[in-house]
Amino acid sequence: VTVLASPSFGDAPIAKVPLTDVEKPGGRVVETTLYDILKQDPQHYSYKLYFQVDKVEGENAHTIFKGHEYSREFLRSLVRRGSSMSDFIKDYKTKDGYVVRVYCVVFSQGKMNTSKKHDLRILMDRIIGERSASLTYEQFAQELVLQKVASDVYNEAKKVTHLRHVGVRKSKLVSRPTPQQPEKKEQTVAPMAA
Repeated sequence: VTVLASPSFGDAPIAKVPLTDVEKPGGRVVETTLYDILKQDPQHYSYKLYFQVDKVEGENAHTIFKGHEYSREFLRSLVRRGSSMSDFIKDYKTKDGYVVRVYCVVFSQGKMNTSKKHDLRILMDRIIGERSASLTYEQFAQELVLQKVASDVYNEAKKVTHLRHVGVRKSKLVSRPTPQQPEKKEQTVAPMAA
């Protein structure tokens, strides 16, 4: 079957997977790079994306976005002597009830003291929290991977200190919303007339 990326990445075909049992494909995770999907910027090779097979229809396997991360080489290339790194990890809930763990990283041009790192973490938390609350999971996933959230953080954080790089180095789907079961209406018993 052809594995398709999630709808937020345009249902692009990302891999062909042999399948023995059509009934139980769910759960298989397929790894690809952002470049393989967008085919625009060679820098996108440094973003690894993970999609989990959700359901199979005919020849196509539909997926859900499972997470992304920087490649090890890219993350290592960002670390320089004389600059500080501030890391921030937190779970956020999207508008449609998905919980996503976001790993945000900031590299400064010079050394940062702890109070500036603290200010940056508060700022990252506020901006990512606002974005996640206002977007569905598919939209939020797209903004994380394409670094739109990181650029929002950068625009605010550069007022705190001189920055060299701001990015969402990793994201991970923690939980999906449970399907709502229809609520049972309680039958009210009318009081008997005496």
